[in-house]
Amino acid sequence: MVIYEKGKTVGRKFLVAGKGGFNLSHNLGMGELIKKYEPSEFMAPALRSFSAQNLQEWYNALGVSTFVGSSNKIFPEKGISPADVLKKIVAKLKRQKVEFKLEHEFVGFTDFEIPLIKSNSGIEEIKADFYIFALGGASWKVTGSDGSWLQLFNDINVETLPFEASNSGLEINWPKPILDFHTGKPLKNISISHNDFRQKGEALISTYGLEGNAVYPVSSKVRESLKHSTAVHIHLDLKPNQTLEQLLVKVKNAKPSNYFERLHLGKTKMALLKSLTTKEQFLDPVEFVKSVKSLPIKASSLRPIEESISTVGGISINALSSVFSLKNHPHIFCIGEMVNWDAPTGGFLLQGCFSMGFYTGTEILNLCDSSTQNIG
Repeated sequence: MVIYEKGKTVGRKFLVAGKGGFNLSHNLGMGELIKKYEPSEFMAPALRSFSAQNLQEWYNALGVSTFVGSSNKIFPEKGISPADVLKKIVAKLKRQKVEFKLEHEFVGFTDFEIPLIKSNSGIEEIKADFYIFALGGASWKVTGSDGSWLQLFNDINVETLPFEASNSGLEINWPKPILDFHTGKPLKNISISHNDFRQKGEALISTYGLEGNAVYPVSSKVRESLKHSTAVHIHLDLKPNQTLEQLLVKVKNAKPSNYFERLHLGKTKMALLKSLTTKEQFLDPVEFVKSVKSLPIKASSLRPIEESISTVGGISINALSSVFSLKNHPHIFCIGEMVNWDAPTGGFLLQGCFSMGFYTGTEILNLCDSSTQNIG
């Protein structure tokens, strides 16, 4: 088996994934795990074939000790860096006689759907019985994922979709007092909702809007809503651990100066409430509490693709069989972020890629005798 890599080193996107907290997967039961993916029915067979528990066992066998954190995320033990993990993965592949060819870029297909690879030696045809493509999406161009390969698959009549941002910050036109005094301030212990979707966590106020672990999972829902309307709102619950009724008890018969103190909101949350509600809402205890539990904020757009954690788009799932081979070209398989599926951050993106890889690899081994077939 030969792996062709566009860059000078392998796994650059894997290293990027570890910068913001290196969670490898999420310790959920299979039913709950599958629900994190869209479309779930498309990803379900791969996830069932290689679950979060299977991935954790695989890492442990690799010599990467893991643990499940309080948030149910799976991490490598303290002191193990993304670079350490990548080295162990590469070493394992080399022991299994996998050959790496660096600075080899995929540039198209021949008339017979044979991949063409460009290197310092020129352009060559890569002849094999099966090909697995994992070209990435369109975010983090520094790692080589620029989405420029879309047209190359269109050229062989493969249905593709334009790339769009996912797991992204939201653009919000903040009032001047928020920009002047609260840019860079965190909003801790909140939840953000859009339609029926709700996510607890934290957010950070930025000059352009909101970012953070409570924002990214909601962004895909906002993205879809923005396709149908320009008046799209998210709702902030600034006290997600207390009900509306519990908060109303705290402010009952209280003057504004008193119920502000009783709710323990902090300066930044109070500033949001003051800037984004009317004077009447702000001074009326019942209306104020309703705003605390559901503060509407208009989101104008997602941040650009280059700033997003992941993307959707790429190879349409309609173009793929259930084992991720192209229907029009069954000797070609496509996996990972180059395929149009979505999942939130928190280890789910990595898990999805590993599951797809395992599922496709197993399918190919079932299709051929490894002693007589060549996989490219």
